[in-house]
Amino acid sequence: MKLLFDENLSPRLVPRLADIFPDSAHVDRIGLGSEPDPVIWEYAKTHGYVLVSKDSDFHERSLLFGSPPKVVWIRRGNCSVRQIELILRNKRAEVERLAI
Repeated sequence: MKLLFDENLSPRLVPRLADIFPDSAHVDRIGLGSEPDPVIWEYAKTHGYVLVSKDSDFHERSLLFGSPPKVVWIRRGNCSVRQIELILRNKRAEVERLAI
């Protein structure tokens, strides 16, 4: 399973989580950093990504349009890259079930 991190999350999450979420990407690193949400949504859908974001935009979009792609909405305020990494590591099983 591969994750696509939204621009509100650090690109450093990709290598930090590569052991459990290989082939993940960050929107900035694939040239989608300034693209509107519908473009990112379609990219994730077409390429088999699970979207990960701290904004509610993609979650709301999933309620309107369904999946794919699936969406992981991280509902935390300001926190470190390490904290986000730990959240995703601790919720790995739930994220994997979501992607089924």
